Amino acid sequence: MQFKNIAFIAILSILFFTGCGDSKVNEDGKTEAKIQTKFQLSNIDGTTFTINKEGEKVIFDWPKKKIVLLNFFGTWCNPCIAEIPHFNNLIKKYQEDLEIVAVSLEKKNEKQTTNEALESFKNKYNIQYKIVNSEEKYNLASALGEIKTIPTMFLIDKKGNIKQKYTGIIPEEMIETDIKKELEDK
Repeated sequence: MQFKNIAFIAILSILFFTGCGDSKVNEDGKTEAKIQTKFQLSNIDGTTFTINKEGEKVIFDWPKKKIVLLNFFGTWCNPCIAEIPHFNNLIKKYQEDLEIVAVSLEKKNEKQTTNEALESFKNKYNIQYKIVNSEEKYNLASALGEIKTIPTMFLIDKKGNIKQKYTGIIPEEMIETDIKKELEDK
């Protein structure tokens, strides 16, 4: 009985999402889905910033252009937790040139993690970088190619080019090597 209910909900969801899209027809007569390119994200401290996805570029609206390590993580993810001290080291070493933005993603069907819970998580692990928790984080993850595994990180240069994509736990030295390479390529 439970299987039938799950199957019914899955089929209904598929029909709903494939039948109700924001799309247009191009000159070849093919349907194109409208893709979101501007994302308003909120830090857990209440501040907000915008990310624009312009083709293959990811542009942050910060006054000072920095290299960005965009990290998709979960509070329940042990490899994500293991990376925190490494990220803290990197942000300390490269504070003038590096920004780390951690984007909280929960397990499917898990309720939204509150900002208070993320603030507690941040304090528990002494996180020294931004944590984002807003609805548009899922749209951003989708625009970057569907995040299927966490941790997943993107190293973005000062011009907005995605230079590296990392999946899974990555040694600090490897990320630092890539950061140094981007700093040398100014």
